[in-house]
Amino acid sequence: MLRYLTAGESHGQGLVVIMEGLPAGLEITVEEIQAEMGRRRLGYGRGPRQRFEADELTLIGGVRHGRTLGSPVAIEIKNSEWFRSDKWHDEMSPAPGATKDPLTQVRPGHADLAGMQKYGFTDARDVLERASARETAARVAAGAVAKKLLKALDIEVISHVIQMGDARVPSSAARPTPSELHRVDENQVRCFDADASEAMIAAIKAAAKEGDSLGGVVEVLAFGVPVGLGSHVHWDRKIDAAFAQAVMSIQAVKGVEIGDGFEVAGRRGSAAHDPISWDSDANEYRRGSTLAGGTEGGMTTGELVVVRAAMKPLATLNKPTLETVDTATKESGVSFKERTDVTAVPAMGVVAETMVSLVLATEAQRKFGGDSMDEFVRNAESFSANLS
Repeated sequence: MLRYLTAGESHGQGLVVIMEGLPAGLEITVEEIQAEMGRRRLGYGRGPRQRFEADELTLIGGVRHGRTLGSPVAIEIKNSEWFRSDKWHDEMSPAPGATKDPLTQVRPGHADLAGMQKYGFTDARDVLERASARETAARVAAGAVAKKLLKALDIEVISHVIQMGDARVPSSAARPTPSELHRVDENQVRCFDADASEAMIAAIKAAAKEGDSLGGVVEVLAFGVPVGLGSHVHWDRKIDAAFAQAVMSIQAVKGVEIGDGFEVAGRRGSAAHDPISWDSDANEYRRGSTLAGGTEGGMTTGELVVVRAAMKPLATLNKPTLETVDTATKESGVSFKERTDVTAVPAMGVVAETMVSLVLATEAQRKFGGDSMDEFVRNAESFSANLS
C-alpha cells in the first residue's frame, strides 16, 4: 500500500518527501515532477514569495535510470532562499542556540497560539515554520508520482476554481476535461469560465487595494476511475471519507464536499440521487448524474469523481488589522505580517489534485497490488474485464 511522509520547514534548508509502496518500473523524471510543482505557483493574487521560494528538486533514492526500483522513493526540494540568506541560516539553524528575535504576537487564524500551548514553545516560529503551506510543495512532488501511477490505469485528475470571494461559476457551466487542463492553467485564476474569471480577478483587485484577502472553492475532477476503490465494509477505508480527510488536511481548507453534498441535503430523496441505467453499447452500468460525486457506499462507482474544497481567506493580511495578544507581555496588539498573498485558491486547487490523486493511488494499490508496474496494470485490467 502507498505511504508517504513529508519533513521540513518553510524557511529551513528544504523539504523532503518519502514514498513507500510504489511498484517497480514506474517511469518518472525530475522534469515531470518539477512541471507539476510549477503549477502550484500559478494564480493571480500570489505575492513576491513565489519568486523567492524556488523549487530545486533532486531524486535522491528509489529511482534508477528513470524508473522506480520498488524501494522507497525520496525526493528533496531545496530552499534556495535559505542557502543565500544569512538571516535564515541563523534563524533556522539546527545547531544548538537561540533566536535573537522570538515571535510572540500570535496570528489569529494560524496554528501559532494553539501550537505554542500544545508543545510549550515561547516562540511562534517553532510552530509557523512547519504549519506553513510551503509544506504542500513536498506533497505536490509526491502527487506528481501518484498521478503517473494513475495514468497507467488511464486515470487523470484535474482541478479548476469555481468560486473566489463572492464571484462564482454558474452551476450550469461546463466542466473542463483533462485535454483542457492547459486552458485552466493558462487562466489567471485557474477558472474555466471566462465571465466568472473576470469577476474573480475584479474581486482580488478590490481585496488587494484594501490590504485584505480572499478565500474560495475549487473543484477536483477524477476521470477514468474504476469501480470498487474504497470499501463499504470498513469505516476507515470509505473512499469519500479518505477524500475528505486528505483534502481537509490542506492548510486553510475548512470545508470539503463530495459531489453536490451540501446542495442535495436540501432536496427530497427523489431528486437527490444518481439514477442507474445499463449501457448495452458499452456493456456497463451508468449513472445519469454526478450528485454523489462518483461514490456510493464508500466506494467509487466508475463515474466521474467530484470533490470540492472550500478555502478560508488567508489570515495574514497585507494591512494587518486582526486583534491579537503578545504571549510574552499579554498586551493587546495587531498580528504581525509574514510574507503573504491576497489569495492562494488557484494554487490550492493543484494541492487538492495532489491529495485526491494520492488517495486514489493508495486505494488502487490496495485493490490491485503488484510489485511491478506490469503486474499492477495486469491485475487492474483483469478486474475490469470481469465486471458485469
